[in-house]
Amino acid sequence: MTEIICYDDSYLREFDATVTDHTSKGVVLDRTTFYPGGGGQPADSGTLSAGDSSFAVKKLSRQDGKLVHEIDGELPPVGASVHGVLDWDRRYLLMRTHTALHILCGVVWRDYGAQVTGGNMQPGSARMDFELENMSADFAERMETLVNEEVQAGRPIEIATLPREEAFAIPDLIRTKINLLPPAIQEVRTVNITGLDLQADGGTHVHNTSEVGKISVVGHESKGRINKRLRIQINA
Repeated sequence: MTEIICYDDSYLREFDATVTDHTSKGVVLDRTTFYPGGGGQPADSGTLSAGDSSFAVKKLSRQDGKLVHEIDGELPPVGASVHGVLDWDRRYLLMRTHTALHILCGVVWRDYGAQVTGGNMQPGSARMDFELENMSADFAERMETLVNEEVQAGRPIEIATLPREEAFAIPDLIRTKINLLPPAIQEVRTVNITGLDLQADGGTHVHNTSEVGKISVVGHESKGRINKRLRIQINA
């Protein structure tokens, strides 16, 4: 089982690990700071080096229950020591983008009580769908103003891991229309934007809303009678 250390420290850019297995796509490590992907956030990219050899990590994937760092070329042998380096600019932009979605979700929930019906992100841009009957240009403009007020408020962001029973005792912890947490998961990771938003979430986030930068609401769409979409962009 690979220890995913970015869950505890999303700012760790480099790490040392040992190759524990091979698959048809790449190598399995005993530990990694590469985010494996999930919850709409893409997997990280970067490099692994072993001795004089360097490998581009294209993405991470699951294969037969193993977390695989997908690389090309002759694989470092099982037992080899490797050094991993994130594409930090891409990761940090994803952290800012993911946090921006939580700010948006928090504001919409606070002011309208609307659950999330879907979402996705790429570095610097994202979309989120809400269970709302109406959405207009005025609504989108108001959301842009409100989310940027939360950025400027400089709210601290805290990460915690709670036993499932304790986590689900928190009202409204799950903001998605469908609870996506499998019953087998007995510990729930939470992300708390202090004073605004507390949710179950497994992604990487910044430490303070002020790090997100200006959020622009760049589009709004109707995806059904009670399903409306907002698109956002993060200024570089």
